[in-house]
Amino acid sequence: MNQLTIRRSGLLWAMVCLYAGVLAQPPRGPLVVSPQINPDKSVTFRYLAPSAKDVKLSAQFEKAPVPMTKDEQGIWSVTVGPVKPDIYPYSFQVDGVTAMDPANVAFFPNERFKASLVDIPGDTPLVHALRDVPHGTISYEYYPSIDGTTGSLVVYTPPGYDQSPSKKYPVFYLISGTTDTEETFFKVGKTNLILDNLIAGGKAKPMIIVMPYGNIAARVAEQNGGSKPADPTVRDGADAVKRANDFATDLVSNVIPYTEKNYRAIPGRNNRAIGGFSRGGGQTLRTAFGHMDKFAWVCSYSSYLSPDEMERSYKPIVANPANTNKQFKLLWVSVGSDDFLYKGTAEFMDYLKAHTIQFRSMVTDGGHTWMNVKKYVAATTPLLFQP
Repeated sequence: MNQLTIRRSGLLWAMVCLYAGVLAQPPRGPLVVSPQINPDKSVTFRYLAPSAKDVKLSAQFEKAPVPMTKDEQGIWSVTVGPVKPDIYPYSFQVDGVTAMDPANVAFFPNERFKASLVDIPGDTPLVHALRDVPHGTISYEYYPSIDGTTGSLVVYTPPGYDQSPSKKYPVFYLISGTTDTEETFFKVGKTNLILDNLIAGGKAKPMIIVMPYGNIAARVAEQNGGSKPADPTVRDGADAVKRANDFATDLVSNVIPYTEKNYRAIPGRNNRAIGGFSRGGGQTLRTAFGHMDKFAWVCSYSSYLSPDEMERSYKPIVANPANTNKQFKLLWVSVGSDDFLYKGTAEFMDYLKAHTIQFRSMVTDGGHTWMNVKKYVAATTPLLFQP
């Protein structure tokens, strides 16, 4: 076979392979735009499922799943609202199976099902809106943790951090709730944008925010080849308390030293704040009450400790209220009036009042939601690290 024949044969073979590859590709469906936010704040959701028999929208702003209608292309759609501006999780129920929105890249970080997110802007920018202001930086970090595992952090550094290499900053350690990950305060709580906006407006001091993963037991099991343990069923039971104490040990012994070694963090309790939502709020209170020498600023969002646990484990907090009030520059407790943890949180606040422990509180409308968490972050961060 001469050289020309070889070249022609090679070209022919390449064309055959290309044609076969084209034939092997599944047919592409029509372009789906979802979610589509309309000028009147209504939202149109779409989902491509030509073979499905029933598709519904499940969204946090709806009381029940909303039926969707299929068109001739197999696209199911529904328009709902107008919807109050905010960030909401949603999903689709496709013939009884819950599914994310494949047309949407924004999702809710979670250990279990990851819902999609829709961000409905306000007519005036909301506190978490992306504005034309200087922006901080988000970094992902790994650190040596307990039981030989590797822990993960999301770290926010404020605007100007890289431009001022000699400047140091206080640190806010911020912990997500049950089934959340270290990304949730960033991707759902939009803490970075909230701080960017508050700092630009002169309402909050520039600070570093460190967001750790709260489920130490799950990480240890995963990295040692085990299965994720079930979440504790009793909030102040022995298992829940042990896990919270393990988290506190990791935070104090590993996360803080790592942060202060690798970031320009000002050391000392007066320059450290701790806060958290739900389980993270319980971890916050247990860590702060158990390590009075580490934190002067404490923020509990939608969480509490029971009077029994306070009497059993943190008696010094209430036995000497004058010292506690002197030590804590801020003790904050907040909850929604429809939150399933409202009753316990209200009892916790009554307990603190009865023992003359000074604290600040906020009771909002709504339930156990990240819409409320953003309000709490926006309300507390301006109070941190003030004279």
